[in-house]
Amino acid sequence: MTGTKEYPPKRVFSTHQQKFVRYFTAILIDLTVLNIFDQYWEHVKIESFTISLFTAVLLQVLLKLTIDFEHRIENHFEEKTGIKAKIQRLFLAWAIMFGSKFVIMEAVDIAFGDKVVFGGPLHGMAAFILLVIVMLIAEYAIVKLYHSLA
Repeated sequence: MTGTKEYPPKRVFSTHQQKFVRYFTAILIDLTVLNIFDQYWEHVKIESFTISLFTAVLLQVLLKLTIDFEHRIENHFEEKTGIKAKIQRLFLAWAIMFGSKFVIMEAVDIAFGDKVVFGGPLHGMAAFILLVIVMLIAEYAIVKLYHSLA
């Protein structure tokens, strides 16, 4: 045989395939974090694995929409200069990222009712915010690990 062939042949993944793997992986990470919190912390109660799976999907969708919205606001302020614009950008980013947790928690409540319960301080908001922070840290850690393998 003439010519050189790589084995296995290199694969090029489409943008859609890459997004699918990214979101699928993030949902699995969120599902794992949700179930660990449910199993080991009294402030998070989820009725079943199926409910936790649907909750993970809902959280992933809403968190990604929140981040996209925050990035749009950030891009709007990129063109603007001055301290006032920077303060406005910081305030709006904080308001979106913090305020969205109330909206997301309410969406979970509307979707699942008493099948998903966040308890403890601040009517469960502290538990929910901690859960989301741990999810984001876990996602970040897995992405870092993935890139380190390249």
